[in-house]
Amino acid sequence: MERRGNLFVNRDAGRAAEAVEALLESPSVRIERIASFGQASPPDFWYEQEEDEWVALLEGEARLEWDDGRSRKMVPGDWIFLPSRERHRVAWTAPDRPTLWLAVFSRG
Repeated sequence: MERRGNLFVNRDAGRAAEAVEALLESPSVRIERIASFGQASPPDFWYEQEEDEWVALLEGEARLEWDDGRSRKMVPGDWIFLPSRERHRVAWTAPDRPTLWLAVFSRG
């Protein structure tokens, strides 16, 4: 079965609420396209997931924060590897335009 698509179709999907689309799932890997439009993690919320995550920013802007005080601005083309259990959050995404992410999660 052929699976295909375009990462830039429906760019405004995250306007009302962040939209997560699973592009591929297997026992060891999950690939998601995430569309944001000004959304951020709730105050005092931290991701601390069981999976490693590699994430790239395709469009828009964002800022990630870690519980140790680090912060990183993300612009199109930037990517980062987040090891499992590393406490992080999305502090900000551009409120006036789509922010598109490509996230790859790996399990063991």
